[in-house]
Amino acid sequence: MLAIIGASGKLGGATLDALLSHNLLPKDQILCCTSSQPGSSTWSSLEQKGVQVRHASFDDKASLEKALAGCDKFFLVSTPKIDMDYNDAPLGSGREKHHFTAIDAARSAGVKHIYYSSLAFQNPSKSRVMQAHIRTEAYLAKLQDIKYTVMREGLYNESWPLYASYYHLKDDRRSEVPVGGDSPISWTAISDLGLASALVIVAPSSEYASKTFYLSTTQGAKTISQVLEKVSEVRSKKITTKIVTREELEDYYVQDLEQSEPAAKWWAASYDALRDQECLINDPTLENLLASKGQKPKPVEKTIEEMLRA
Repeated sequence: MLAIIGASGKLGGATLDALLSHNLLPKDQILCCTSSQPGSSTWSSLEQKGVQVRHASFDDKASLEKALAGCDKFFLVSTPKIDMDYNDAPLGSGREKHHFTAIDAARSAGVKHIYYSSLAFQNPSKSRVMQAHIRTEAYLAKLQDIKYTVMREGLYNESWPLYASYYHLKDDRRSEVPVGGDSPISWTAISDLGLASALVIVAPSSEYASKTFYLSTTQGAKTISQVLEKVSEVRSKKITTKIVTREELEDYYVQDLEQSEPAAKWWAASYDALRDQECLINDPTLENLLASKGQKPKPVEKTIEEMLRA
C-alpha cells in the first residue's frame, strides 16, 4: 500500500490525480494522510476520490506512525511551513524537523521505501529554500534500515510570480520588477511533476532505490526576463526586470511588499542560486517518464497565459 502525505496540496494532489487517472494503483491501495479532521472539506474531498484517509500530523510522530501502519511505500511531500526555516534555523529546527519526524515514523511503522520530494536546486546550494531539502537528503542517505528515493522536483511553471518578485496576477502595476539575479530556469508544470512522480513510485522498488535525480524539463528553459516578456505580450504592457543587489532586494521586500525581514532574507537568497544557474537542469528522467505515457512537458509560456487569462 502507498501512503501520501500532502495529497491535498499541489504536488501531492497532482501525484494522487495521476495515480488515479492513469490507473497506476487500485484506489484501495492508496492512503492519504492529512492533518485535517474527519468531516472537514479536505478530508471529504479526499474520501470522494475513493482512497483511504487517515489523520496524521508532522508535529505528532505517534499519529504518523499509526497512519502509516500497513504501508510499504510512503511519498513524503515536503512540509509547506517555510517560516520554520527563517533566521538561519539550526539543523533539526527548520522544515527538516517535520521531515525527520515523518521518516522516523515510517521506519517505526515498517514502511519499506520512502520517496521524498526535494527541490531542483543544486546540492550544495546558495538558496536558503533548499537548505531543509539538503538536510533531509543527508538524513535519508545515512539510513540503513529503509530504502529511499530523492526526487528533486523542478521549479513549478505555476510559481513564476514568486520568482518575479511576487508578481500579482490581477492588479500588478509594475513596469519594472526588481530581482536579485537571473538565469535560465527549467520550469516544470505541476501536472507533469505529478505524473512523473507517480510513475517513479509505482515502479518496482529496486528501480529507483538509493537514487537521487531531477524531475524537470530539459528543453525551453526561460529566464525571469523572458517570462516577463510573455507576461508583457498577454498584458499588452511592457514589463522588464531590474537586477539589484541582495540587500536592495531585501529592503524592497520589507519596505514595498511589507514582508517580515526574516521572510525577505530567506527568499532573496534564491537569486544567488539563480545567478549560478542552479535551476538549469540537464536530466531527461521526467521527459522519459512522460513519453512512456505519450505526453510531452507543458511549456511555461502556456501556463503563464492560462494564469493571466483566468
